[in-house]
Amino acid sequence: MNSEWHTPPADLSLNQHEVHVWRCFLNQPEQQIEALAGTLTDDEAKRAKRFHFQRDRLHFIASRGALRVILGRYLRADPGDLRFIYGRNGKPSLAGEKEPRLCFNVSHSRDLALYAFTYDMKIGVDVEYIDRDRAISHIMERFYSPGEISALQSLPADKQHDAFFTYWTCKEAYLKAEGTGLSFGLDKVEISMAPEKHVALTGINGDAQQAASWSLHMLDAAEGYAAALAVNGQVRRLKNWQWDTYKPPHT
Repeated sequence: MNSEWHTPPADLSLNQHEVHVWRCFLNQPEQQIEALAGTLTDDEAKRAKRFHFQRDRLHFIASRGALRVILGRYLRADPGDLRFIYGRNGKPSLAGEKEPRLCFNVSHSRDLALYAFTYDMKIGVDVEYIDRDRAISHIMERFYSPGEISALQSLPADKQHDAFFTYWTCKEAYLKAEGTGLSFGLDKVEISMAPEKHVALTGINGDAQQAASWSLHMLDAAEGYAAALAVNGQVRRLKNWQWDTYKPPHT
């Protein structure tokens, strides 16, 4: 599990077989929200206005704006000039990308967002707030394998919610990397978790060989959250960056 989040260097670069994960807290100051809102397209600005609650609107601006700024740093491009296309299940990718292709994925829960980036590998990230009041037994029965359920039930009661959400984020990170979303089925994705908190994808619809081509990584996103990263390939280096602030070019 990667637990330290570092300030990115000014000369940020992303190499082949390297993965960068960024952490951004979405409760940003008003000045920062205004700056990030300036990076959005007209369609994104209209989408932000459609949110009923102001908190959701501000979180959308912060999340989408931060994504644009980070992508702009990798691509040496103006954040507002970037355009996205969307897959069948809504997974975004960059329009007009050439080889090598910058691949990314985004997840957010409550006031925290994670962004994952790599070149030419399928990638997915998921973060979930650990709701300790949530009833998990019926969810486990529906979406988890007998082995996963047995492993969870063998844990002390005060550890089961943490493990439940760890399994969940691992499964969803894989589904997001594939671009299928939950339509494929969490129950078709099987995870193993060792006592030292190493995780592995052990089965995809019963196929262990297909699962073996994937790398899973638990992420220490923040206190009270579970998070995981899935990559279709071997990750030689994983770096965690902390989002700080954004200053528009004209300031």
